[in-house]
Amino acid sequence: MADDLEKARRELDQEFAQFRKSLGDIHAKLSDVERLGPEDDLHGALGELEDAVKQARTGGLLGGGAKGHRKALEKYRALKG
Repeated sequence: MADDLEKARRELDQEFAQFRKSLGDIHAKLSDVERLGPEDDLHGALGELEDAVKQARTGGLLGGGAKGHRKALEKYRALKG
C-alpha cells in the first residue's frame, strides 16, 4: 500500500510539474498579447493564448494538463484515505 501511495504521489508531482510548465507558456503568450499595438494581429495573438490555455487545461499527446492533475490528485487522495 505504501508503494502505491508513493507511486501516486510521484504521478501527482509529475502532473503538477507539467501544469506549471504550461502555466509558464500561458504567461509568455499573455506577455505577447500585452505588447501588441493597434496595428498588430490581436486575433491571432489571442488565438495563440487560447491554445496555450487549452493545452494547460486539457493537455495534449504527452501530458494531461490540469485534467491529468485532477485525476492524479483524486487517485492520491483515495489512496491516502
